Formats: sequence, C-alpha cells, structure tokens
Amino acid sequence: MSDKKKFYLTTAIAYASQKPHIGNAYDAVMADAVARYKRLCGFDVFFMTGTDEHGLKIEEYARKKRMDPQDYVDMESAEIKAIWDMLGVTYDKFIRTTDAHHKKTVADIFKKMYEKGDIYKGEYEGPYCVPCESFYTETQLVNGKCPDCGREVITAKEEAYSFRMSKYQDKLLRYIEEHPDFITPESYKKEMINNFLKPGLKDLCVSRTSFKWGIPVEFDPDHVVYVWLDALSNYITGLGYGVDSQEANYKKYWPADVHIIGKDILRFHTIYWPIFLMSLDIPLPEKVFAHPWFLFGEDKMSKSKGNVIYPDKLVKEFGADATRHYVLAEMPYSSDGNITYENIINRYNTDLANNLGNLISRTMAMTEKYFEKTVPEPSGKTDFDEDLKKSVEDAKRKYREYMDTYHIADASDTVFAMLRRANKYIDETTPWVLAKDPGKKNDLATVIYNLLETIRTAAVLLTPFMPETCAKIFNQINTENGDFETLNTFGYLRPGTKVNDSEILFTRIDADAKLKEIFDTEQTTGQTEKPEGLAIISIDDFMKTELRSALVFECENVPKSDKLLKLGLDLGYEKRQVVSGIAKFYKPEDLVGKKVIVVANLKPVKLKGVESNGMILASGEETVRVVFLDDDTPLGERIR
Repeated sequence: MSDKKKFYLTTAIAYASQKPHIGNAYDAVMADAVARYKRLCGFDVFFMTGTDEHGLKIEEYARKKRMDPQDYVDMESAEIKAIWDMLGVTYDKFIRTTDAHHKKTVADIFKKMYEKGDIYKGEYEGPYCVPCESFYTETQLVNGKCPDCGREVITAKEEAYSFRMSKYQDKLLRYIEEHPDFITPESYKKEMINNFLKPGLKDLCVSRTSFKWGIPVEFDPDHVVYVWLDALSNYITGLGYGVDSQEANYKKYWPADVHIIGKDILRFHTIYWPIFLMSLDIPLPEKVFAHPWFLFGEDKMSKSKGNVIYPDKLVKEFGADATRHYVLAEMPYSSDGNITYENIINRYNTDLANNLGNLISRTMAMTEKYFEKTVPEPSGKTDFDEDLKKSVEDAKRKYREYMDTYHIADASDTVFAMLRRANKYIDETTPWVLAKDPGKKNDLATVIYNLLETIRTAAVLLTPFMPETCAKIFNQINTENGDFETLNTFGYLRPGTKVNDSEILFTRIDADAKLKEIFDTEQTTGQTEKPEGLAIISIDDFMKTELRSALVFECENVPKSDKLLKLGLDLGYEKRQVVSGIAKFYKPEDLVGKKVIVVANLKPVKLKGVESNGMILASGEETVRVVFLDDDTPLGERIR
C-alpha cells in the first residue's frame, strides 16, 4: 500500500459525436499538466478521461452515416483517444460510457434513486436543446435560445422520469457557502448561486422515450437514462463504484480532488452532479474548476461556423510540445483565450525559439567551447549571480503557488520570465570577455554553472507542459529527469558531469511562409469537417449588418505579406482603409476603379500592423471572387 497522498482528477468526458477541436482538447491537456505536476510533487495520482457515447445526437449522427450507433461511437472514441495520445495525455484510465460495467452501474444508480423517492414518473414538456440534450425553463433561455450553446430550442413533450432537485437545493447551497473553494473561479460560483440555486431549482428530466441509444431504465425499458445522469456518473463508475470486486480504486481515490471542465457545462457539474451524489449518500468532490473557452479571433470555435482548429493539425504543423505550450500559456484563468495561427507562430518564435531554445543553444555551445563539455565547478563570483539565483527562487515559489491554484498560464509565464532573466544574465556577464582573461576562469565557471542549473530548473518546471522537450534538455545536460525535491536548493547539478551533444530544439518559423503553407493546404483540402448546419438568424439580426457600396480608389500590397492587399475605399460620405486577404487572386490594378460591397460596421482590427476598417464581400474558397457592383451604383448605397 502506497504511503503517498492520493490525488484524483478528471476531465469532462468528450462527446463522441465528431472530431474534437483544440478547444475541446484543452480539458485533457490542462488536466495532464496538473497530473504530471502532482506526480513530480510526489502524489499518488489517478487521472481519468474518456468519452460520453449515448444520446439522441449520436443516434442521429449514426443514422446519417448509416452505421450502428455502437460502431459509430467505437470509431469516434478511438479518434478522440488517438488525439489525446498524440498530445501526450498520460491518463490512467480512459472510460467509455458504453463500457459494460458503467452501463450496469448507472442502471443500478437510477433504480436506487427511484426507490429512495428522488425519482418519480410523470410527463415533461418544455424548451429542449437537441445538441445539449437538455430541457430548460423559459426563464433560463437567453434570447429564446439555449443558455449553454446558444442554438435554437424546440418544444418537446414526452413521458419521463424526473428527479426532485428541490429536495436538495438548500443542502447544496449550504455546502457551497461552507466550502468556498468548491467552485472556482469565484465568478462562476456566483453565477451558479444567483442564476440557478437562489431562484429555485425545477425538477430535472432524467429519462427519455423519444430515442433508444442510451442505458435502458431497468424496471421500465421503454425509457433510457438521461445522458447527463449517465455521463456524470463516470467519475465514480470508472473507479469501480458499484461492483464489490472492483471498488478498490473507488475507496482509495474518491472523493475527486478536482473535476476540470469547460465553463459551458458548469451547471451540470456544480448543481446536478452534487445533488446526484447527495442522493446516493456519496461525498462531494473537493473542487470543480471551470476553465474559459478558446476563441478564434473574437468568436467561439464551432463546427457549425466552420472556424475550428484541430489538434492533430497543430501537432503536424508545430509539434505536440509547442501545441501544448501554446494552449497552456495562452488560456487565462478566468477569461477567454484566443487562438489563431498567427498567434501560435508568434508565441512559438518568442517563447520557444528566441527565449528557451536560444538560451540552451548559447549555454551548451559555451560549455563545450570553454570547458570541453564538462559542467564546471562554480568557484568564482560576478555581480549578477545573486540576482539570477533570486529570480530562480522566485520562479520556483510562484510556479508552485500558481499550479496549486490552477493558474496554469501564470505558472508558464513565471518560467519564461526566469529564462528571459537568464538570457539577460549572459549579456550582463559577457562570458566571451571573461574567457579572454585567464584570471577570470573561475568567474566564467560560475556563470556557465549558473546557466546550466537554471536550465535544469526550467526543465523540471516545464516538464508538465512540454514533456518531450524537457526530456531532451535533461539528456543534453546529462542529468536525470528531476522531480521537485531536486529543486530544494540551487546547485543540484553535479560539477564534473560530461554534457552530451546539443541539438536545436526549436527553429524560428518564417511567419509569412508558414501561414502561406497552412493557407494553401487548407485551400487544397477544404474543411476537415463539414459545418453541422446553417445558423438561423432573424431579419433583425441581418439588418444589424451595414452593407454599403464603395469605390476602390487605391490599392497596394501589404509589406511583408503575400496574402494581404490594402484598399482605399470611397463610400461617398467618407473614405476608409480595408485590408483583405485576396492578394493571391487579385493584383492591385485589377481592383482600382471597381465598385465593391463593404461591411461598414465591423470593429476595426489590425492585420500585419495595418488597420482595417471593414471587410469586402467575396465568394469561394479555393478560388476567391470579389463581388463587384455595376458602375452606376451610387457610392454609400445601403445593400439589402
């Protein structure tokens, strides 16, 4: 029996309907970073993720593919698992809600709740969101749409079993108030209390009869178990709950130390799930941490909008560790992150090539040149040593504080600030100057030792973020992959150690060339996934878009870009500048003198440092065609 302190963490299990985009994958990558960190801290970690495989939506997808639902989820679950593996996710168990043990235990849970009187049979009618598989009250809708995904709802009515949520409402509210860290960040906790608990909980529909792809209610097989009762139960069934011979992990690891989820499913995890556990007389998890979303530009990534970036694409273009680094470093604690290919390349060059990679390359080269690839004895002193060491000690302390409170991006920033300080230390101490003075040999030795030890420290701290890269760093400086005990003092690296040959970890990316390569590939292959369907808007929504006629009076290429053109537009009542990604299809002289349609009320943005005030309309993907107006169209005329 291990005497280590246990740590059990989970992700929300991925819905096995379609290929996950990078926003979907953030759960798994963040949880993996936490799991790796806790292992380095000496915890006995159990990390579970998996796939949610039942429900109407999956039944419909399988029907469209003319596949049996089980065959369909087998295919989708395998793809999700392969992507998690590609991203280096070190789960201890990958659960599927079609696993035999899970299905049996969920049926038993439903029966137990029914026999306790918490579930009763009746009829339910109300707004229903098909993608979320959830009923809502009219007051919960946002502008008449689903409060979770923003899609249109339908009115549904069917015989159903319901759960008496109100029975546990006051108990849950007291629990949340007595356990202030149960829901984090704080703003999300207030949202759950003020928007759902205090107004009063309605009884929850927990079975369906309108489709069959689910776990049958044992005593009433015309009903299948509501997908959220099914899915949420994975956190205990995956540990063996419900089967005496398999409960060792459940008894050892439950309650969970943290559920890591997206903010869009917070209500299910902080209201429904705790109440289900209360009904079963099971302790509640210690914490539910809800992370924000990744936005593509200013929009939430959505397959229906076709604006998604897929993890396997990023791994192919930039590597697994660079992909992990970007998403972990870019997602704030409590506000939405942003992801574009331009941003990924910029952070790759700044953090990985210029900062980390450059520091290691310079230090290894100097170790080889001045000390014949041997870690020197730090026997001298410079005026800058203590400041570097203080930076390292501060980074270690702040890093632990941030990781323990799930401020993952802040933890990453702390390490890269330390690396920038180390690069500055090289400029301050000028080792190449010290090397010319035999009397400064000891001082030079100290400088090189301090740099190598700082690099080793960074490799320990960054292992949860970039495990493959850090393994290469440990190999270069010829030391074992260290845990946090090796960071207790500055000076763990043994003098006299022979370092190995260095290798370039990250080569700077030519942004324009890379973006062109990505753009050309996407134009050739088209979208990886077809949009799920058109987003239906009202005439009022459309009328908010201000379309105006304009004359292109000047046009030129944007410097350092082979994709962008800068257009001067005359709308009659004003002149403005618009940047458009059509340089591959039009030369400036093709556009000057032509009349076009411009979206005139777009928020200004900067592209390649050039401000753009609007967008011209064009059609096509592989071949882009600008929409031109007749020469006699008045300038500034409203397009309807």
